[in-house]
Parts: sequence; structure tokens; C-alpha cells
Amino acid sequence: MKPQIIPIENKFSNEVVDLILNIQQKEFNVAITIEDQPDLLNIQNFYYASGGHFWGAFINDELVGTIALVKFNDTQAAIRKMFVKKEFRGKEFSIAQKLLDTLLDYCNENQIDDLYLGTITVLEAALRFYERNHFIRIEKESLPDTFPVMSADNVFCHLKLKK
Repeated sequence: MKPQIIPIENKFSNEVVDLILNIQQKEFNVAITIEDQPDLLNIQNFYYASGGHFWGAFINDELVGTIALVKFNDTQAAIRKMFVKKEFRGKEFSIAQKLLDTLLDYCNENQIDDLYLGTITVLEAALRFYERNHFIRIEKESLPDTFPVMSADNVFCHLKLKK
């Protein structure tokens, strides 16, 4: 069962909302609603219009993972909405890695030099995953002024893509 990674558009909004809200609310007890994330209801305007992107990982036509890129200036972008269904996590499927690799390829092809992300401390496995992929934790004060901070985020990371 090899995941297929494809660009996600508005027609997948319901599947995206179901996947993400289930993980946020039920698995990690994060007090966040769809009202807090209007981007999920208008993926094309929110992500693609500014030069960003949104991908989904599908296995047998089921959405099992997502990752998105928000471009917030010419050479800098933020990772958003990195979620993988619990039963598809880990090395057996490597869905998170394939999603991240897809995003990194896009960054390299589109002159994005710096990648940032915000997350929350409870997502410890996610933080370890980013650190294995050479992201470095930084203080919130070190973020670029134009970085789109989410209210729940309390851990921030940076990856320099161009030396």
C-alpha cells in the first residue's frame, strides 16, 4: 500500500476537515474548532493564491495525511496542517516523510530559502520528526515579522534550505 501524494483542492475540504479535526480534538484534546481554521474551507484561496500549496496522501482513495505550505514572503514559507491518521503513522508507511519530502521539493523548485513551523508541545512525536529532518527549535521572537502565528502554537522551528 503505497501512498499517493497529490495536490488538494476545495473539493476535498470535507475529508480534510474530518481528518484534521479528529486528530486535533479526539486524539490530542486540542481545543480547536473548524471556526478557528477557516482556511480548511477555502484551501485554494488561502494556500494557493499566495504561492503556497496543499497536499494529501491517499491510500486506496482514503485521505490519510495532509501537509500545507503558506508562503508569507518571497523566500520564506511556513508548514501548516501536517497530519497523518494514527493507523498510518510510522516507518511502515513513511507518509509523514513522503509528505515533507514533497513539500521540500516544491520549496526547492520555487526559490523558498527558509521554512518555519509552529506547533504545540503535546505533539512530541511530530517535534522529534521535524528535528530528525534538521529543523531547529527557535524562540517565537526569532520568527520573521510576517510569519503567520497560530494562537495555539507554543513551539517554533526553522529549516534553512539554501546555504
